[in-house]
Amino acid sequence: MVSFWEQQSLLSYDVIVIGAGITGLSTAASLKEKSPNLNILVIERGSLPTGASTKNAGFACFGSISELVQDRKALGDEGMTRLVKRRWDGLQKTIQRLGRDQIGFLQKGGYELLTEVNSHYLDDMESLNELLRPVFDQPVFSQTDEAIGTFGFAGTKHLIFNQYEGQLHTGKLIRSLWQYCAQSGIQIITGTEVTALYSQGEQVTVQTKNYAFRAGAVAVCTNAFTKELIQTPLDLTPGRGMVMVISPQRPSTISGTFHYDEGYYYFRDFEDKIIFGGGRNLAFEEETTTEFGFNEKIEQKLHQILKEIILPGNAYTVDLKWSGIMAFGQTKEPILQKVQPGIYLGVRLGGMGVALGSLLGEELAERIVRDGF
Repeated sequence: MVSFWEQQSLLSYDVIVIGAGITGLSTAASLKEKSPNLNILVIERGSLPTGASTKNAGFACFGSISELVQDRKALGDEGMTRLVKRRWDGLQKTIQRLGRDQIGFLQKGGYELLTEVNSHYLDDMESLNELLRPVFDQPVFSQTDEAIGTFGFAGTKHLIFNQYEGQLHTGKLIRSLWQYCAQSGIQIITGTEVTALYSQGEQVTVQTKNYAFRAGAVAVCTNAFTKELIQTPLDLTPGRGMVMVISPQRPSTISGTFHYDEGYYYFRDFEDKIIFGGGRNLAFEEETTTEFGFNEKIEQKLHQILKEIILPGNAYTVDLKWSGIMAFGQTKEPILQKVQPGIYLGVRLGGMGVALGSLLGEELAERIVRDGF
C-alpha cells in the first residue's frame, strides 16, 4: 500500500543508482556535481555495500611490473599506458573529492617480490618507465634489493619499488563517500534488494520487494551481481577473493603495499598488523562465484606464503578473515553501456575498483547527463 505522499516525494526520482559501493556512490556524487538540481536515490541491497567495495585490502594501486607486462602483451603499449592513466586518474579523483585524511590515504610506496623464477620481469623495468613517463613525469619503478633484508622476506631474489603506490582505509573511504553524498542531498536506502527493472519509454521502474520506484534514468553499479538484474549478454564473470588480518608475534618491519606472484597475492601493513589476501589463481573455476565463503586450498596456500616468504620464523595469529566478490572479463576495461532506454551500466572493475570506481562513476554520470538528465 502506497500513500499519495510516498508516491509524490519518496518513490519518484530523476536518477536512481543501484549499488552503494565505490562506483555507485561516485556516480551519484558526479551526477550531483554536474547537475545540482537532480533528485537522486541510491539503493543498496545490503546494510553495507555487498560486493568488494568494503571487502578489499585497501590498495591504492595501478598495477605491479608483472601485471603491467601482461597488460602490455594483451593491450599493446598504448593500451597499457591508457589503462594505467585511467587507474591513476581515478585515484586522484577520489583523493581530490574526499581528502587524504578522510580516506586514510598514505603514499608509502609499493613493492613487488620477485623470485628466481620470475626475476625476468626486471628486464621490462626501463621500458615500462619510459612508457609511463607521460603519466608520471618521473620513473615509476626502481630496483631495491637491499630492502629484502629490511623487511625480513625469505625466498625473494629481487624487490621492485613503485614510488607512486599507496594504501587507504577502505571503511573510511566508503563512510566518506556516504557522507559526501548525503551532504549533497542524495538519498541512500540500504537493506533494499532490487528484484527487476522495467524500461518504459521515458521512465524506468525499479521494483523491490515492497515498493516500485521510478526514475528517468537508472545507473546499475552492481559489478559482479549485475547479471541478476540485466538480461543483456555481458562479458562479466564474478571472482571471489579472500583477505585476512594477521597479528605477528614479533613486530614486523613491513611497511607499504606488496605484490607477489604476478599480483595474485598482495599484502600491506596496517598499524601493527598485516592485511594479506589473494590466491584466486589456484582455483579460478571454484572462485567464479557470487557466494561468499572460503576455499581451503587457497587458505592453506596463504598460510604457506606467510610462513615461507613474508614472516619466516615469526609466529602469527589470524584476527579476522573474509571474502569479497569482484568482476572480471576478457578485457581490463570496465563496462560502460546503455542497455535499454534509461538503463545504464557501470560495472566490471577487474579487481581495480578502488582505482577505477570514481573515474567510471564520473564517465557514467557524463553519459547520463549527455543523454538529457
